[in-house]
Amino acid sequence: MKKERNWPDRSKIKRRTALQLLTGSALAAVAPNFRGALAAGEDSEKIIRAHGYSYFGDLKYPPDFAHFDYVNPNAPVGGEISVATRGTFDGMNRFNWQGKAGLYSGLIAESMFGDSPFGSVSPADSITETYGLLAEAVEYPSTKEWCIFYMRPEARFADGTPLTAHDAAFTHDLFLEQGIRSYARAVSQRIEGYEIIDDHTIKYNFVDGISRRSLISQVGGTPVFSKEWYERTGERLDKQSLQTPMGSGPYVVDDFELNRYIVYRRNLDYWGWHLPINVGRHNFETVRVEYFADDAAEFEAFKAGIYTFRAEGSTKKWATGYDFPAVQKGYVKRESIPVMTPPSPSGFIFNMQREPFTDIKVREALGLAFNFEWTSESLQYGLTEQRHSFAENSEVAADGLPTEQEVAFLKSLGDLVPDEIFTQEAVRAHSSDASRTVDRRNKRTALKLLEEAGWTVSGDGKLQNADGKPMEITIMLSAASSDTAEAIVTTYAQNLESFGVSVTVEKIDSAQWIQRYYDKDFDMIFFRNQSFLEAGTGLKQSYGAETAVVSSYNPQSLQSPLVDAIIDAALDTKSREEEIAALKSLDRVLRYLRIQVPTGYVSDTWVAYYDMFEHPEELPPLAVGQFDFWWFNEEKYQKLKAAGAVR
Repeated sequence: MKKERNWPDRSKIKRRTALQLLTGSALAAVAPNFRGALAAGEDSEKIIRAHGYSYFGDLKYPPDFAHFDYVNPNAPVGGEISVATRGTFDGMNRFNWQGKAGLYSGLIAESMFGDSPFGSVSPADSITETYGLLAEAVEYPSTKEWCIFYMRPEARFADGTPLTAHDAAFTHDLFLEQGIRSYARAVSQRIEGYEIIDDHTIKYNFVDGISRRSLISQVGGTPVFSKEWYERTGERLDKQSLQTPMGSGPYVVDDFELNRYIVYRRNLDYWGWHLPINVGRHNFETVRVEYFADDAAEFEAFKAGIYTFRAEGSTKKWATGYDFPAVQKGYVKRESIPVMTPPSPSGFIFNMQREPFTDIKVREALGLAFNFEWTSESLQYGLTEQRHSFAENSEVAADGLPTEQEVAFLKSLGDLVPDEIFTQEAVRAHSSDASRTVDRRNKRTALKLLEEAGWTVSGDGKLQNADGKPMEITIMLSAASSDTAEAIVTTYAQNLESFGVSVTVEKIDSAQWIQRYYDKDFDMIFFRNQSFLEAGTGLKQSYGAETAVVSSYNPQSLQSPLVDAIIDAALDTKSREEEIAALKSLDRVLRYLRIQVPTGYVSDTWVAYYDMFEHPEELPPLAVGQFDFWWFNEEKYQKLKAAGAVR
């Protein structure tokens, strides 16, 4: 069943990423100098103080709001929701960059601004704004040279100890010293330092001469850990551990067994249950994660009721797999839920640190080996759509020739912009013959491009360069990949072989895949980039040159002076119209550079679940929210249990 939803203005929709690096926001209520915290000479500034933070307009929810509009404030509390994941995990420290942490293990932490502990956005009806959680108020001048967080005195860690500004300062330093390298570098270049004004007040000072776009969002979205816990245990943020860092969230780790399961339990003593931001949310008593070795075992477990909620990512299973008894008897419900954010820019990604991917003609040619039409019809039951843009179906997706505003923006960048950017329409994914895996027309075009790049077909049908070196590529694939994903990868590899490329598909366990991904130790992978809908400094981590080699958000290690110039100029735009032109230009140039081979996407979110969960009739447009604002129906559960449908 497909649910229709009421959509807000698309121009106000954005996407968040880890630690708020991709957001930027600023606009709230004006307030006078407050609590004597401002430095001398600042009393003439326009000082903004608010209970939340927004960039594109006034906050939707007033200071005295009772709850978010889309939640059920009377939702019952209790029960368990269980989900599955594939692969392994070797610890519970989500914030390290070595090894693979347990799924959702970062949920224990909270930040100054609120979000969903399980990774979706909050509020889920307007991602342009966020509301205070650890902080009851944020204050900053109109110039955004600094910000002050006034923290809630009642905030407590899970062990009952007070959460203070000293913990926030300690965590800031911890991320600089032991955090992911690209993040630590970005923070050190943008945040000059902090001042602890009192136990519950901290001021962050920002570096002069840089964009103000994402600074307050970044410090407001950084999790806060217990200083006392780290000092007492000797744990490190950059090392995997069986201990979970001490946080303050509504859920705590209750139990786990490596590579088998994790149980998160609702903290009855959680300090923040009284806050309007939490009303109608975090309703399940426990959230359980079951681990499986492969896709087949995982799906069989769902059919048997071993876990109870499944976000379906397989077109094959969605089309053909849901005919088992639990569905036939009405025990399992299926929903296709519309989403408004752009689809994840997934595809085949080149490691542009390695040959032959430094050559744009080679990248374009290898892209022509992917046959979307055949893949969609033969492997994905025609349920996918072709993706062209890094911000598909949004107002910042480039289309056709550059608009007048785009031309003005691009011309401001000078000689960095190639002439063809102005004269050619935005690159779109090529079309292919769906009746065969290899499109002959595309193959001829590809071989011509490869010849121009210095690669010719030898007598044995293999591509080689002028030195006689063959073109050899390895595509790294996680053993936890679905059958469909593996089929897509192997078919693409076979198509490349038909072009004369020697291809190896290297299937490795998920932990090794993660480590090699972080180390950029691969030729190609089937993965994703970050989408974007606004200009935030996180674009530098996703597409910028400075952190390209170490950034986990830039899998290609893209290093383009033109892209860097676009990002810098986008951060200085003064209106939404200018910002849209800048982001269209970014999308246009990324597509021109052929940094990945785009594949298809599913426009809706597919979910299947045992009929004991309920959600608000009107779902918000930005999150399915199963962990956030759904709830458990005990009566339905007992009926399913009596029927033997669930354990």
